[in-house]
Amino acid sequence: MKISVCGKGGSGKSTIVSLLAERFAAAGKEVLIIDSDESNYGLHRHLSMENPKEFTGFLGGKEEVLKDMMLSNFTHQFFEGQWKLSDIPKGYYTEKNGIKLMVSGKIHQANEGCACAMGTVMKQFVSRLTLEENQIAILDMEAGIEHFGRGLDDEVDLILMVCDPSYESAKLAVKIGELSGRLQKPVYYVLNKVDEESRKVLEQAIGDPERILAVLPVEPELTKAALLGQKLILENSELNQAAKKICRTQI
Repeated sequence: MKISVCGKGGSGKSTIVSLLAERFAAAGKEVLIIDSDESNYGLHRHLSMENPKEFTGFLGGKEEVLKDMMLSNFTHQFFEGQWKLSDIPKGYYTEKNGIKLMVSGKIHQANEGCACAMGTVMKQFVSRLTLEENQIAILDMEAGIEHFGRGLDDEVDLILMVCDPSYESAKLAVKIGELSGRLQKPVYYVLNKVDEESRKVLEQAIGDPERILAVLPVEPELTKAALLGQKLILENSELNQAAKKICRTQI
């Protein structure tokens, strides 16, 4: 199964990716996390792992990828045949406790251009990736909905949105529900850092309580660990149930 995890900036996408990945791994799943957020610099710290080499570098780097795209009128195919997790080249992933981490690429300096190269590479890679029954790939998307425009969500089986208590999340929940529907992809939600009042507002925006897999209050220790770039630890029965429900989802 391939899962897209999305939401507004600061909603806790990377937190939920990290925590869910560890629950999948504890349940015996082989997990691949794809960090496709070019502005996220801390996901590996949440997992207590080192960052691998950026996957765009496997194809020559961002400039080379952009050149190939432009010379082919944006039709260049970077991969041939189907890929398995075991085909990912050494050095372009790190691994710990049943979890592999890949990084598409990051913005490192001013004026280096858009992230189109990284998005194109990851869309093509995910489309070629073939998973076995006990394998799960989780894509940590960039904030907002640009990944829908890039077509990356076309390649996943399930979309999971993380909602924090904000007007932007309430509106984005509706929009992502619409976009997922157009792609005919199942969409679910995790409400993060909410109290009773904000929970009601977000539930109303989502409209279907069956689509809400977990509701998480503010956890001071988790917030502190996320702020300091430390490994995230949270024992939460709702997250455990969310992982189980995702595994039972019929695609």
